[in-house]
Amino acid sequence: MQTEQADIQPATASEIFFAFLRLGLTSFGGPVAHLGYFHQALVVHRRWLDEHHYADLVALCQFLPGPASSQVGIAIGLTKAGWRGAVAAWLGFTIPSAILMTAFGLGIGRFRTAIPQGLLHGLMLVAVPIVAQAVWLMARQLCPDWPRRNMALCASVVFLLLPSPLMQPLVIAAGGIIGLLLLKPTTSAPVPNAPIGLRRCVAGGLLAVFGILFLVLPLVSAIFPDPALSLFSGFYRAGALVFGGGHVVLPLLQAAVVPRGWISNDMFLAGYGVAQAMPGPLFSFAAYLGTVTTTSPNGPAGAVLCLLAIYFPSFLLIAGALPFWATLRHRPDIRSALAGINATVVGLLLAALYNPVWTSAIHSPVDILISLCGLSLLMMLNTPSWLVVFISAASGWLLRA
Repeated sequence: MQTEQADIQPATASEIFFAFLRLGLTSFGGPVAHLGYFHQALVVHRRWLDEHHYADLVALCQFLPGPASSQVGIAIGLTKAGWRGAVAAWLGFTIPSAILMTAFGLGIGRFRTAIPQGLLHGLMLVAVPIVAQAVWLMARQLCPDWPRRNMALCASVVFLLLPSPLMQPLVIAAGGIIGLLLLKPTTSAPVPNAPIGLRRCVAGGLLAVFGILFLVLPLVSAIFPDPALSLFSGFYRAGALVFGGGHVVLPLLQAAVVPRGWISNDMFLAGYGVAQAMPGPLFSFAAYLGTVTTTSPNGPAGAVLCLLAIYFPSFLLIAGALPFWATLRHRPDIRSALAGINATVVGLLLAALYNPVWTSAIHSPVDILISLCGLSLLMMLNTPSWLVVFISAASGWLLRA
């Protein structure tokens, strides 16, 4: 281990930015694939951290809500170059897909009548196989036994019968309580502590800020109905509740923007379909939503606001949790609660697969056929998601033409 530690290379904020910019331009395939790219580029080639340290950071980001791959990048930047490194890693990894999604939002907002409706419908259809695959993979990993499968199914029924944004945090919290009381803790392999330069008192303050904002922002935005504050509150809440994978952001954001009339369901799902074809984090979907929202601010300013809001919880949680992680991850009660939360999140995504994804996109037997073909390409042939997006969009366009 001493030899391994001696080989660890330092990194400046600028070096971190350009390393993650390259990853943001080339990392396709979702969070799990992103973590593989990170390992190859940062552990194997640049030797910025060793295998144990990397595994520890990945475990932390799987434990916390938020986009796992982006949070691993933020954590690596924070441990290598402090706050400047954390911001540099996030900017580098996020900028490419955020710019592309903002550009798509500007184009679809200004030239929607010129875009073939079949093309938009094909982009909506691709959400069906993408979310179905996510449900299947997450269920296999997070619901391996019948108690957790039953929790997921019950949560799914509740979400479908009571489709309220307020139900989402309540049911997720209930899943944590049930897991704490009824589920056996998952195993956790011991790893060395990850070094971090933050004091525990500062970290505790950041966690307190996270919780205060989560509770207070909805109340303040209700009392002072400012559009920018409402946007920030909705996207902050979504970023704070995404357990289990980036696809879970779909129902959370849909509940935040569609019922309020900020964006139509068709536009929402079309943007979600395009986001699957982008490199980098799926959370860049927030840039598209901020661009096309009917409230103000929108356009590039709305994209920046929504991106900052949805990622702000990640910065607070990563910096707040790192100093405590070595102790927390080995507590059986924490792992049991997390197992219950993850099972509930599978139910949330399963409910979203039906409503709004299926109910909004599937209107005919041909739509079902296109979606099944997309699912077969993803599940059986391991076709890249960007290629499935292209095939689905082209199929919708050709059929309408």
